Amino acid sequence: MKYDVTVIGSGPGGYVAAIRASQLGMKTAIIERYNTLGGTCLNVGCIPSKALLDSSEHYHNAHEKFELHGINIKDLKVNMPQMIKRKNEVVEENTKGIEFLMKKNKIDVFHGHGSFVNANTISIAKEDGKTETIETAKTIIATGSKPITPEAFNYDKKRVITSTEALNISKVPKKMVIVGAGVIGLELGSVYARLGTEVTVVEYAERSIAMMDVDCGKQLTRSLKKIGMKFHFKHMVTNVKATSRSVTVEVQKRDSEETFELKADYCLVAIGRRAYTDNLGLENVGIEKDDRGRIQVNEHLETSVSGIYAIGDVIKGNMLAHKAEEEGVLVAEVMAGQKPHINYNLIPGVVYTWPEVASVGKTEAELKEAGTPIKIGKFPFKALGRARASTDTDGLVKIIAHQETDEVLGIHIVGARAADMIAEAVVAMEYRASAEDISRMSHAHPTYTEAIKEAALAATDNRPLHA
Repeated sequence: MKYDVTVIGSGPGGYVAAIRASQLGMKTAIIERYNTLGGTCLNVGCIPSKALLDSSEHYHNAHEKFELHGINIKDLKVNMPQMIKRKNEVVEENTKGIEFLMKKNKIDVFHGHGSFVNANTISIAKEDGKTETIETAKTIIATGSKPITPEAFNYDKKRVITSTEALNISKVPKKMVIVGAGVIGLELGSVYARLGTEVTVVEYAERSIAMMDVDCGKQLTRSLKKIGMKFHFKHMVTNVKATSRSVTVEVQKRDSEETFELKADYCLVAIGRRAYTDNLGLENVGIEKDDRGRIQVNEHLETSVSGIYAIGDVIKGNMLAHKAEEEGVLVAEVMAGQKPHINYNLIPGVVYTWPEVASVGKTEAELKEAGTPIKIGKFPFKALGRARASTDTDGLVKIIAHQETDEVLGIHIVGARAADMIAEAVVAMEYRASAEDISRMSHAHPTYTEAIKEAALAATDNRPLHA
């Protein structure tokens, strides 16, 4: 078989790249080592975690808020097997949707582990031990990432787990230790904390979601403490020991000899992910990796070998599904002779806890470090009529604008529906709006997005209307 383009990996970056290449008239193939399409995102990442987040949120609201709304429920309890079953059904629906899109766009799908024989030949090792080879003019590497699991943590997939196993726990644990206060750790930690698990987070940095704006981390930590989550910042895990029924986590205070132990049912390791480029045969085509195992690419996302491209988690940048999608489209269009562009500064980041956290552009710390003159406007959710009506009063909108030009440089949101609200911020910044531009746009009342207008007013002339 000969193809114009072959994509290795069927996650959001890979399958979107394949669709766009096919739309542009290229004969396209996609290779996926697992039995289902969709990669980490659809199978053991974005989609299943959001399904559990929604389920746990429903339970938490029923337990904590329904009575306030005049709704009384007797004998409320968690049916964990049903919760997992629903999650699996959501995953199945989505993966079947990708299969449909492959057929619709006439993309040939191969299941097996793809690796380079040479720059134009790819070998596919199948589950039954057989091997198939295909010829391709160009290739897109979109193999994603895997959780980082240091040897000292003794990862066994039973009691010492990653996000993959955390999505399939059949009984609500009494206690869980989470290593890492990043996006994955806090999202899954909030799932189990809502269901009644005593969750303790150990984080080496000084705060939660350290890569986002400092106000986001502070606000989110306060909110998560309200549902019972405990935090040990400036601490590190030195060892994890597991038995068949429990784990013991050894913790050391940063810059100190002080140590203590945490005992729990599970230890969830969520300290980051590594680029997955294992056994791709990169050495056969002369592609080298950097010191973090990532593939190096140029501005067109082409590797050092002409005709071989890489996108998503295997290259530098934030490991985000929507970043990979944009890169997949870019590469397909570059191959077709077009001149696409990605503004990486305007790719939003989201944490799907409740309240949600969403951010785009520069943080306050980044702008201060660069010496950029800035002004800041903030508006709290508790001053919003819509937020009070829904009892979702935790959070704020923070807008950072240039002191002299008033151009918006960063928007950071903690609050209900922040994940959806951030799209307004992206559009505004894509068109280089000023804070005054946003402040003069009519926002429907009562909505959560009024907080964006009010924060813009605060940044423009320190004159919010409702605070």
